[in-house]
Amino acid sequence: MERLGLRDDPDYHVRIRAPTRETVPPITFRWMTSLNPTSEESYMPACRHFHRRDCLKLLGTSAAAATLAATESWTLAESSAPLPVIDTHQHLWDLTKFKLPWHQSEDVASLRKSFVMSDYVAATRDLNVVKTIYMEVDVAPDQQVAEAEYVFDLCRRDDNTMAAAVISGRPASPEFEAYIRRLAKSPYLKGVRQVLHGESTPPGYCLQPQFVKSVQLLGDLGLCYDLCMRPEDLPDAVKLVDQCPQTKFVIDHCGNMSVTSTDAALLQKWQTSMKELAARPNTVCKISGIVVTAEKDWKPADLAPHINYSMNTFGADRVMFAGDWPVCTLRASFAQWLNALKEIVKDRSPEFQRKLFHDNAAKFYGV
Repeated sequence: MERLGLRDDPDYHVRIRAPTRETVPPITFRWMTSLNPTSEESYMPACRHFHRRDCLKLLGTSAAAATLAATESWTLAESSAPLPVIDTHQHLWDLTKFKLPWHQSEDVASLRKSFVMSDYVAATRDLNVVKTIYMEVDVAPDQQVAEAEYVFDLCRRDDNTMAAAVISGRPASPEFEAYIRRLAKSPYLKGVRQVLHGESTPPGYCLQPQFVKSVQLLGDLGLCYDLCMRPEDLPDAVKLVDQCPQTKFVIDHCGNMSVTSTDAALLQKWQTSMKELAARPNTVCKISGIVVTAEKDWKPADLAPHINYSMNTFGADRVMFAGDWPVCTLRASFAQWLNALKEIVKDRSPEFQRKLFHDNAAKFYGV
């Protein structure tokens, strides 16, 4: 028997053969991906935990058992299943339940309809999205609690992929502490976001004392804060992170630098700020959102420079894929965006790709 090259992909099918086909027919197991298949203790089918002795019993003949016990040679046939994906930025909105003031902008006219879980399922069909993290959708402030309860209910159910949520909040408000302490009782709550690139949040907004105090509280509660702001305001993000060393921060959408911008000074400012943010150990970066800044006839190569810069700056262990659906549909379907990113990272190691699309998110959000 022989062992084929092992790749760091999500599933393996292991075919065990006895010395002759007549003695024992081939038996196929699906192995747990987090285990080391070169370790005797790690040979376990994914359906349940099996010690290697159980495999010997399962083979059913003394000849096959002796063969397996005497050798660690395995034939590994790589599964055709695609890489598992955790989408860390899933938007949903039901306009029969919630008001989204930002929908008034003409730039987002195509988004002025409900996008619910069934629509997401259709948009991601056959893409192996195994879990999702809900991202708040900037509902009217008086509906923030209702939004949180709505998504917590989705997380509790077993008929969809939503595993956790980042909810809306207003850290500059004196009422924020009572609000977040109440909702933090839910095991599905992972963080808070307030979009900071609107007219109501000018530069320096996130450095107000009350805002900083509230974000520090998130760290005390074990919650993260998502930074979604103008690229020119990223120096403010660096100052906020420095004042909240116990809070984990997520830089949304590669820092929101447009791929079509010709402003060299802004590009330099974005690059410098991303380096400074990455130098802080309590930050991670979502590889997302960038496609909506591209031209209508965009290609993966148009997105690659900013994406590669972000990934190289934060490193393999601190980047996460995010879909940003349905906002991404302003330029691309979920599948087009996902496949574009896969094209961009195709020459990176399988380990890097697995971390980007799945493992880093699973670890960061505990899902």
